[in-house]
Amino acid sequence: MVNSHAHKHLRINWFSLVRITGLLLVLTYHFFPHALAGGFIGVDVFFTFSGFLITSLMIDEFASSQTFDLLGFYRRRFYRIVPPLVLAVLVVIPFTALVSPDVITGLGRQVAAALGFVTNYFEIATGGSYETKFIPHLFIHTWSLAVEMHFYLVWGAFVFLLTRFIRRVGGRPSAMTVSLRMGLALFALAFGGASAVLMNLRAQGLSEYSPVYFSSLTHAFPFFVGALLATLTGIANRPYWFEAWGRRIHAVPAAFMMLVGASGLLVLGLWLRFDALGTYQYGMLLAAGLAVLMIVGARLLHEALAGHREPWLVTFLADTSYSMYLYHWPLFVVFSRLLPTWQAALLTVVLGLVFSSLSYYVIEPVLAGRPARLGALRLSGRYLGLPIGALALALAVVAVTTVRLAPARSQLEQSLWVGSLYQDRDQLADAKAQILAVNAPKPKAAPAAPVKPTVTDYRAYNHHSQAAKNNIPAGVSIIGDSVTLGTREYLGSHVAGSSIDAAGDRTMNLAYAVMMAQQKANALREFVVICIGTNALDDYATQIAKVIKDLAPGHKLIFMTPYNREAGPTWNSTKVGELERKLPAKYDWITVADWEQVAGKHPELFAGTDGVHFAGRRQGDILYAQLVNTTLIQAAKQPAKP
Repeated sequence: MVNSHAHKHLRINWFSLVRITGLLLVLTYHFFPHALAGGFIGVDVFFTFSGFLITSLMIDEFASSQTFDLLGFYRRRFYRIVPPLVLAVLVVIPFTALVSPDVITGLGRQVAAALGFVTNYFEIATGGSYETKFIPHLFIHTWSLAVEMHFYLVWGAFVFLLTRFIRRVGGRPSAMTVSLRMGLALFALAFGGASAVLMNLRAQGLSEYSPVYFSSLTHAFPFFVGALLATLTGIANRPYWFEAWGRRIHAVPAAFMMLVGASGLLVLGLWLRFDALGTYQYGMLLAAGLAVLMIVGARLLHEALAGHREPWLVTFLADTSYSMYLYHWPLFVVFSRLLPTWQAALLTVVLGLVFSSLSYYVIEPVLAGRPARLGALRLSGRYLGLPIGALALALAVVAVTTVRLAPARSQLEQSLWVGSLYQDRDQLADAKAQILAVNAPKPKAAPAAPVKPTVTDYRAYNHHSQAAKNNIPAGVSIIGDSVTLGTREYLGSHVAGSSIDAAGDRTMNLAYAVMMAQQKANALREFVVICIGTNALDDYATQIAKVIKDLAPGHKLIFMTPYNREAGPTWNSTKVGELERKLPAKYDWITVADWEQVAGKHPELFAGTDGVHFAGRRQGDILYAQLVNTTLIQAAKQPAKP
């Protein structure tokens, strides 16, 4: 805290509710993203509160001593942030032994980025995103710590220089404090405004917003919103007008102010979307404004309820909120691969609170030279130092070993990479064949050899073919996403006459573009299989209608329903499957391959995975190809598009 003893132990009781609100938003978003799709604004609540708290303490320190101890400020930030972070990294790594090695892919780089406070730029450089990572980094959530640390380093140095300048100018202590407030207000307004404008400008025209979300330059404005608030209000040292206003505000209006702020944040959490431009133009700024409302309400409530203490549970949750933030994400990544989502969330919260309590009340005080606290019991660090050191050493050995054994590429990434190589090879071969066919003399047509019926070859049943009449190439064109790409090698060799075009993160509109490009080049084959839907956007119904409408006559269309183990009834991927199942009743030339139903009967394929991909498991390849072949036989017996 600050140097002044009078301010050192000052605690504003109801600030705890601001911390808890931010934490609940983030946890709900990470556990149940489709229930609170905009819960990521909880980070903006943390940022705003941190900017307010740190700047208020800076002003308090200068008001009491006319100095600002920069090294002391950095030292306090170090002890508050770094030991819990290191401990969290050491504690959660052993849990990764419970799941697939895919989870620890590139673990060494992740740990280095987290401990070096550059996770935000590491994620930008590696293309990381909350929304598109099928195997999320264990420590991706430490991007916010990186942004926070960058703010502390820059803002601390700036305030130090400003206080030195004010002291050199001189004046009465109270006048110098006013000068500091005014200077910080102007610079906070300028820096915060520049950051918000930069986010707005850089977000224009983007389809992937992670670079502007993670960047310290574009996402720093909530800190400066909080800093500006600190210059107008404060903690111990406050402007006269705010003190006078605080004396006139009673508990009920102050509590109502906090309630309005929290309710507004909840509404924003339900409304905002990570992939919507408005989130970056005004959504996060609104979140910072609502956090300001909660902070002011808490400050006024503290004055109105002078002498009243917070409930112990509120204090406990606030004390452990930082450590809980550190533990929740990696634990949930592990447990969500072993248990249903709600069970994984519950276990994460329980263990997270246990580890957070030990960190905040026992280990952190011992490291800082203070007694550990276990309820009313106080334990000297002399008795706990050796056990804590031995445990830390054991965990460090496990962490180093795990890092050394961590794969550089996950099974999923390797499967998609191999699939892409095969796809590139096949496309080059097709292009070469087309060139040769154009230049070669036209041979006399030979009678087609009869196809021997088999249970897996659709061609033996294709009695309603209109391909030749419509000058359509025979065979199957499969257009898919990352699931199809992961099984491409096996699928291509087990589906007769197939051509496969698959890519990660492919949505229905992109699949439509591929289909139309092939159709224009007369490369789209008679049977068209669309394996898209896991990445379904809100316009999925419109895009499916375009596929149906613009597919040329003579083709037979197959939709494969998507599967996601975590998908609920409100998810777009679920709705895609429901829509596709209704299409054959309206169009006799459309058939459905119900992968959602087949995959749902084989949970063993997705044990320890993201619940979408089965890459690397041969049984998954077999089932996928069998479903395509079975559906092709069914489609072959149906008429083509008239």
